Formats: sequence, structure tokens, C-alpha cells
Amino acid sequence: MPKVSKKLQQAIDSLVIHDVYLKSSQAHCADDFDPKSIEVDSLLIQQMHVVHRSELVQIDGDGQLVRVYIRLGNRWGSPTESDEPDIKAFVEADFIAEYQLTSKLEQEAIDEFALKNASYHVWPYWRELLSSQSERLRLPRVVLPTVQFAKE
Repeated sequence: MPKVSKKLQQAIDSLVIHDVYLKSSQAHCADDFDPKSIEVDSLLIQQMHVVHRSELVQIDGDGQLVRVYIRLGNRWGSPTESDEPDIKAFVEADFIAEYQLTSKLEQEAIDEFALKNASYHVWPYWRELLSSQSERLRLPRVVLPTVQFAKE
């Protein structure tokens, strides 16, 4: 397990999960794509995971929240001769993870937390949304692991 930096540990100790919610979502199948009649093995699946930004927000009274904006996506495409597949369907979502700030933190610590920890709180919501949207669109089933993030 990677060693946790001092700044990241300070952020972990100073931030308490307050809320996770969906900011926006989008799902689409191309007009020329019938997911019920396609050979599943012929589709390429690509995933997206981007931590967009974090912000410090003053709340009523003297409290502060840290909001982390995370975009996740999954797309299905047909192989082409170029590097990019012909996208046939996609499901994308923007989530916000909110944390109550219990003690003052440097922006550098907040940024490191946003990049390395916030996605763990959002991931279960993304798994559920992707699963339900894929089923409703009759897209091939995608089972995401409990947690899956790129290694540093």
C-alpha cells in the first residue's frame, strides 16, 4: 500500500464526508446502433475518470465545506482503422462529493485529497448509476469492481 503523505493525512483527519450527489448525467445510443442485436464481444469499452476541481465553500454560520467535482463515464464503440473507436453508446455523470472541514487546511492538502481520496466516496454511486442506465438502454452489462483507480 502506498505511503500517505503528511498533507494527505492532514486532509483525511480534517475532512468528514457530508454528502455525495449527482450534478448531471447523460446517456445515449447512436441512431444506427441496436444494442439488443450486436455481438457484445465486438464492442470496445472505454472508461473515463476525471477529478475536475475542488472548492472551499462557506456555509451558514462559520462552517466550511470542501466540494470535489468528479466526472465518470463509460462508452461502447466499434473498432475502426484509426485509434479512436466509432462510439455507439455512452453513459456519463458528474458527481459532487462534499466534506465538512473540521480544521484549517492548505489548498495543497485539499487538492491531494481530491485527487487521491474523493473518488472512493463517489465510486459506489457511479457503479449503481452505470449499472441501472446500462440495463435501461439494454447495453452490454458492465460490472465495475468495488474500487478501480489508476496507480500513481
